[in-house]
Amino acid sequence: MVDLALLGCGGGMPIPERYLSSLLISYKGRKILMDCGEGTQVSMKILGWGFKSIDVICLTHGHADHIVGLPGLLLTIGNSGRTLPITIIGPIGITAIVKGLMVIAPYLPYEINILENPQEPVKIKAPLNATETTVGEFNDLIISTLELEHSTNCLGYSLYFNRKPKFDVKSAIENEIPKEFWNRLQKNEVIMDHGKTYFPKLVFGAERVGIKISFITDTRPISKIKAFINGSDLFVCEGTYGDENDIEKAIRNKHMTFSEAAKLAVGGEVQELLLTHFSPSMLSPEEYKDRSEVIFKNTIIGTDRKIRTLSFKD
Repeated sequence: MVDLALLGCGGGMPIPERYLSSLLISYKGRKILMDCGEGTQVSMKILGWGFKSIDVICLTHGHADHIVGLPGLLLTIGNSGRTLPITIIGPIGITAIVKGLMVIAPYLPYEINILENPQEPVKIKAPLNATETTVGEFNDLIISTLELEHSTNCLGYSLYFNRKPKFDVKSAIENEIPKEFWNRLQKNEVIMDHGKTYFPKLVFGAERVGIKISFITDTRPISKIKAFINGSDLFVCEGTYGDENDIEKAIRNKHMTFSEAAKLAVGGEVQELLLTHFSPSMLSPEEYKDRSEVIFKNTIIGTDRKIRTLSFKD
């Protein structure tokens, strides 16, 4: 299963009880952070999920409400004893932005690898080495990106957690696989023995459906989003404005209303919609929930440190 915590659901500026854009995803003890707005560290400390096991940081864009918490967080991760590299993914220009921010956090005990505007899906495995203990792995997490329509270069993200097929004893026996190789093949090793080659697929059953999470914020509702988020178990989307009377602001500032996010959820055939990135002028987003719910029933209004757990389906 995959656990998520909405660390901050605000946009623009933080207000009491609402930090800025950030989402933490935990899978088998490893973590991915989506955005790192002001208050991210405080929310993580309250949550108690830990800092050291963050392996990937996905940044949507370089605006302050999505990135200003990054230098402090990277220092805290370093102080936690991490020595393994961290991967940062972001849009065009993110390398220069991150390097600029690192002026105030120049000494880290680990490397940072930056992937700028990747054009192909990125496969991520949790880094493992002999000097640091880990409690799990990503098992081929696939991260895809989509260029969005905002006032600066901005990316949307889709994360797909593959699920390994079940071990099939019958298949292993029918393929005459020696029992001493079963465990190694389950770990995706290819084994050569006495002129024979044994492939992992020979001991596995049918493919199983994984978990898909999409994260879209700071954009107008462009048509490409529906296909990009299609089939998501959870669609985390900005809802900067709840009131339909604010549509002109949404268009001018290149954001979305609750109803626009809901229409994307319907078009993308997602399971749940989690609204976030609320304007600081909208003090009670719950009051506008019906604007989304009338279009897409399974709407959730985000709050700081709201937790969701997504389970694999058999």
